[in-house]
Amino acid sequence: MSKIVLTYDDGPDTRWTLPLLEVLERHNVRATFFMIGRFVATRPEIARAVASAGHAIGNHTFNHPDLTRLFTDTQIDDELEQCERALTHVVGAHSNLFRPPYGWSNPKVENVALLRGLKMVKWDADGEDWILPKSAKDVERLIASKVHTDSIVLLHDGYHEEIGADRSASVEATELLISRYKREGFEFVQCW
Repeated sequence: MSKIVLTYDDGPDTRWTLPLLEVLERHNVRATFFMIGRFVATRPEIARAVASAGHAIGNHTFNHPDLTRLFTDTQIDDELEQCERALTHVVGAHSNLFRPPYGWSNPKVENVALLRGLKMVKWDADGEDWILPKSAKDVERLIASKVHTDSIVLLHDGYHEEIGADRSASVEATELLISRYKREGFEFVQCW
């Protein structure tokens, strides 16, 4: 069976994560959320709601910096460690998945993540929902133009610079994508 992985970056967000969880629950779909540690620390109840709903949770660093340009190995490790601590404190056991901010990586970032026991996950179908304004239909069309068997889809339930940025197109596009690809016989799974 053809599979698709839905992933969401930059949450948890007080405005958009819970409505997104409702869409996923309505369709009985489990996704993977790459969370920013500082948002986990300040919105623990939302991070717990994601975990309680059975979604996978991965590390998206504590502050969402560009790890490839500004950081030594120690600073990269500190970003990952702080996020791991926040996740463990708030949700307990979680996946060993890691997504570098912006998807930017290099051998140094990859090595630090590997030494920490983290598995890096990127994507092959970006809805570009981070470029605003964009409609749900635009996001769906863009993903549909790239999706194939075993695609990992990138969407956002938050914004790394602030809480509450408009992610309505991401939530609506999720509804459209699930309906479309279930009709086409795809199964939705979490990152492996």
